[in-house]
Amino acid sequence: MAKIFVVDRDYEADVKCFKVERDYDADLLIFVVERDYDAKSDEKWFYVTRDFEATTKIFWVARDYEADLKVLFVDRDYDAKWTKGHALQNRL
Repeated sequence: MAKIFVVDRDYEADVKCFKVERDYDADLLIFVVERDYDAKSDEKWFYVTRDFEATTKIFWVARDYEADLKVLFVDRDYDAKWTKGHALQNRL
């Protein structure tokens, strides 16, 4: 389950993320869901408004080499997936 809260400072984050433009650059293809109970896996994110509701706190970094996870947002839920093995699988 991936309930995501975006923090303002990198040291508060569990994971530092970077948005990429192409799927072959991404570790994870993400689909944002509208309801929390639809966030059943790492690939389907639901943004929460309070940090204590989150399963993972993320910080958006400006450069790809600063990131723990490179992500691409997709328009269809069935396109959301891990593109390769990653240490963060099943941990978001």
